[in-house]
Amino acid sequence: MLKKQEKRHEQRFDKVFSVYINSVFGSAFGIVRNISEGGMFIETNDPYPLGCHMKITFSRQENDTEMTAIAEVAHLCLLTQTAAGGNRESMIGMGVRFLGFEQEGLQPVQREWVDLQ
Repeated sequence: MLKKQEKRHEQRFDKVFSVYINSVFGSAFGIVRNISEGGMFIETNDPYPLGCHMKITFSRQENDTEMTAIAEVAHLCLLTQTAAGGNRESMIGMGVRFLGFEQEGLQPVQREWVDLQ
């Protein structure tokens, strides 16, 4: 089987944390599975439609920092296998692209935000 060519330009960090999502389609909670400077993958029971714009609020509990990203749904996904090809419980999610941040002067998600230590 041929592997799909990687289109991402930014390094992804596998981090698991909760987010609050708000859009014209309503509000929900989701679980982030990975994050980069350009976006994140969010596991959610009810993904939003492609192209939907939303606000995603997440925080770092270590220092009580909160940030709200403006994002757009870039792709939808149903995962039924692990990266190694084994079976897994189904996971539904969406990849979102960051369009900006509500906080004035905030830079894109940086290495220190995802606590790589």
